[in-house]
Amino acid sequence: MSSETETILVLDFGSQYTQLIARRVREQNVFSVIYPYNVPFEKILNLNLKGIILSGSPANVYQKKAPLPDRSIYSLGVPILGICYGLQVTSHLFGGKVKKVKHREYGHAKLHIDRKEDLFKGLPTSVDCWMSHGDQVRRLPRGFERIAHTSSSPIAAFRNQARQIYGVQFHPEVVHTPLGSKMIRNFLYQACRVKGNWTPGSFIRDTVQAIRKQVGRDRVVMALSGGVDSSVAATLIHRAIGKQLSSIFVDTGLLRLRERERVREIFKKHLKMNVKIVDASRKFLRALKGIEDPEKKRKMIGALFIKVFDREAKKLGCVPYLAQGTLYPDVIESVSFHGGPTSTIKSHHNVGGLPKGMKFKLIEPLRELFKDEVRRVGRSLGIPKDVIERQPFPGPGLAVRMIGPVTKEYCDLLREADWIVLDEIKKAGFYSKLWQSFAVLLPIKSVGVMGDERTYENVVAIRAVTSEDGMTADWAKLPDPLLTKISNRIINEVRGINRVCYDISSKPPATIEWE
Repeated sequence: MSSETETILVLDFGSQYTQLIARRVREQNVFSVIYPYNVPFEKILNLNLKGIILSGSPANVYQKKAPLPDRSIYSLGVPILGICYGLQVTSHLFGGKVKKVKHREYGHAKLHIDRKEDLFKGLPTSVDCWMSHGDQVRRLPRGFERIAHTSSSPIAAFRNQARQIYGVQFHPEVVHTPLGSKMIRNFLYQACRVKGNWTPGSFIRDTVQAIRKQVGRDRVVMALSGGVDSSVAATLIHRAIGKQLSSIFVDTGLLRLRERERVREIFKKHLKMNVKIVDASRKFLRALKGIEDPEKKRKMIGALFIKVFDREAKKLGCVPYLAQGTLYPDVIESVSFHGGPTSTIKSHHNVGGLPKGMKFKLIEPLRELFKDEVRRVGRSLGIPKDVIERQPFPGPGLAVRMIGPVTKEYCDLLREADWIVLDEIKKAGFYSKLWQSFAVLLPIKSVGVMGDERTYENVVAIRAVTSEDGMTADWAKLPDPLLTKISNRIINEVRGINRVCYDISSKPPATIEWE
């Protein structure tokens, strides 16, 4: 971001909702950045800081080695809002009393507002909120006053108006607090006095300037996948440096139906980009022969992709920069963004730096954005609607939607079935309402009857989920007639499949992709 961009700092103490806090701030046209609670204080001073939000945490403020922020943040002269643990740690540092309660408060609660200024300006006297805590502030610090309570939490919100320090015991960032966004907006506009000028347009302007400054007259190469992320990143970089950008599209043989033709049509003809299309499908299918473990598949595909891409990039001559469409959720799922104990769920092909042999310097213009923000930027860039509204597609492609071995025969089967799933979902008007929808080829065969004859053929599962950012997801309740039509078409049109199932698992505990 530009050094002039108004910024709200979210200090992360390990809450599962930290990313939601950042999203809620950005929804109010204000940029937010997440740092770990123990970030060096000097780094905070480099921000154009307008306010600080302290996240929740599974920790207790009275435990040994409790995560505590640098107390200097309270002397920066910017408003501070503590949420849940953030309220408790503020109380603790200012001499209040925080104690464990007998009965943990979790779920809906009725919040009674005592002071209707600042955070609660324009709100009713009583509102619903979402609690998730086992500790409470039992005695206020000197200079603080209670501004809201519930039947179970005598101090559900407080403030030190002179120092502009606020705290809430509940979680305004979750949807279960219906007026939570209004409270966050009040903090931003009433307390922090932000202008609210962080928009797709301002992001494009600042990013284009930053890319031009970074790249100068050098050249940039990018792996173009045809998905939303790489498409927006490529268009953004192309706007900044034009023909200095060269994109390479690698057909791995693991792509959706007619994907190569689609990329050629949109990016070469419509967006006028310099795109080289490479058919490496045989290489990938040979390399994957006999590999069934999903993580081995990912690593094999990633390593071979880099090898193919590197070979093609070298043909371009001296190109110092490599661009990637990395997003914030990619970073979070691959490794703890904050250096904490978060476990790796699955590796992402474009996260974690470059192999030692590759000497590129990285450009990742979308690294701090969520998917919905990327789509808004894409619309402002004038990218076609059918590209911007595309559902996410995994980097390893159909290989991780094919449980077991990867073969050309299985890829062709899955491609046809997947195309039918998307075709019918689009016709029914559900495509834009879903985060993802696709077919999965299972490693089993089942007995069936077709034309009075016994069949013994493959089984596919249909996966359709709703989500805001892919971090959590619910299985989609698609209408029975739509599922019936999808099943009938797959069984009748795709030779080799005689059974269709529907996946009704949410994330967590399942992941969206099967591998």
